[in-house]
Amino acid sequence: MKIILTHEVSGLGTAGEVVDVKDGYARNYLIPRKFAIRWTKGGEQDVAQIRRARKIHEIATIEQANEIKAKLEGIAVRLAVRSGDAGRLFGSVTPADVASAIEAAGGPKVDKRRVELGSPIKSLGGHEASVRLHPEVAAKVNIEVVSA
Repeated sequence: MKIILTHEVSGLGTAGEVVDVKDGYARNYLIPRKFAIRWTKGGEQDVAQIRRARKIHEIATIEQANEIKAKLEGIAVRLAVRSGDAGRLFGSVTPADVASAIEAAGGPKVDKRRVELGSPIKSLGGHEASVRLHPEVAAKVNIEVVSA
């Protein structure tokens, strides 16, 4: 089935691309979660609109991505969360939490879909997250998780 991606899907493509996937994957996962729409001849106009919107939000050059990377790696990010006596968190830290903590620490606005956590953060202490700024540039952000 041919579909048009409306969001970036890891391992499949970026927003605005027309890709061919198995019918069940499209019907049961991508389309219900609004990651994609069915491809039609009129859908080509949607592709152009999606690409324009993506270009506005996208970091255009590697130089610009490297500047943002330097800013991200230079800030100290502290994230206050609820935890138990043994240092275990109630729940876990999500990429959205990390993105908002980066912005609160004075860093640039980061899209939560670009934040990648190596493993779920479920304890207090220092952790590391990666932020994909450009297909060739990723910034490592050190996060200090403290009890609230």
